[in-house]
Amino acid sequence: MRIGIDCRTILNLEKGEAAGIGHYTYQLVRHLLKIDKKNEYLLFFDHRIKEEKMTKFLQPNSRVKFFPFIQYKKFLPITYSHLLITAFLGREKLDLYHSPIPHLPLSYLGTSVVTIHDLAIYRYPQLFPSGQFFSLRIIVPQTLKKAKKIIAVSESTKKDLENFFKITEKKIRVIYNGLDERFLMKSTKEEAMRVKEKYNISGPYILFLGTLEPRKNVEKLIEAFEILHHKSPIAGDLKLVIVGKEGWGVKKIYKRVRQSFHKKAIIFTNYLEADDLSPLFEEAKVFVYPSLYEGFGLPIVEAMAKGVPVVTSKQAGSLEEITKEAALLVNPYDSEDIARGIEKILTDKDLAQDLVEKGRLRAQDFSWDKCARETLKVYEEAVKRG
Repeated sequence: MRIGIDCRTILNLEKGEAAGIGHYTYQLVRHLLKIDKKNEYLLFFDHRIKEEKMTKFLQPNSRVKFFPFIQYKKFLPITYSHLLITAFLGREKLDLYHSPIPHLPLSYLGTSVVTIHDLAIYRYPQLFPSGQFFSLRIIVPQTLKKAKKIIAVSESTKKDLENFFKITEKKIRVIYNGLDERFLMKSTKEEAMRVKEKYNISGPYILFLGTLEPRKNVEKLIEAFEILHHKSPIAGDLKLVIVGKEGWGVKKIYKRVRQSFHKKAIIFTNYLEADDLSPLFEEAKVFVYPSLYEGFGLPIVEAMAKGVPVVTSKQAGSLEEITKEAALLVNPYDSEDIARGIEKILTDKDLAQDLVEKGRLRAQDFSWDKCARETLKVYEEAVKRG
């Protein structure tokens, strides 16, 4: 097969993206090239990348291609994204094209596979910025209709596809995301000290990881942290470390912190690469992920792999599916309940240890190698049907 993959979400080819769709695409491509030496892969970017940064992607059966119309994107975005890219892909004579987002060019008619990470914007549009009508009402529905196969990253996302778009079950394949191997390795004490000094973290801390946006529910976490300090003697010098890049609505989060009596105990690190994130996980007393809705929830898997007890949301998409019995579930709309969950883990050592053991076991179910092998099977099925 001659397989094309849209790699435009990958911005860091040397170390890979730490989160999001870029992380998925980076890990999937890397592992496909590791397990599959038979098929030919064409990896599509729209920005020039130095060859020395592409060592993991340059294999005997892979080639990197650059969409040549980047200079028109600013002035003709619809033309760029649809007509011109369709023409370019057509010249490559692909057997299959995989888009890691549900955005196929409207005029593209070749055999395709798309990955759906979540459909939260359809369920909770108020949690997202406005102005996405064309994408939500035209591009996404048309993409899902045209794709020969759809990869959903969880059973929860599969149900959303069936409910919102009436996609037939036989068209969807659930393939879980994997776990970066770096989270399976133990950090040294020197690495832990280096990272804590780098971000001025001292004493025990709660850890959160995610984009700073309304859906991640960071404001409720801050409220829970304040409640813990007001009501629980165990809080002491406990810190709240918030890791993640700034997203839509971040100003409200910063404003909420400025109003807090405990603002000096709340630390923002911004985006972290995996090399810094891994030791930061290990030193955390508890990982709290009070998201209002997730299609998968990769930070939870990373926390479980690192042996950190997890507090996360119930009835919030895939989170219960991903954690099974390896997390303490709370009501994400109730800051008191979030605080109680954190306090339980901090005070009940048996509970914390039980969650750590179950979490490590559950994390073993998530592998990028397995993800790549199952994705390759989907490619083969799609081409046969095409």
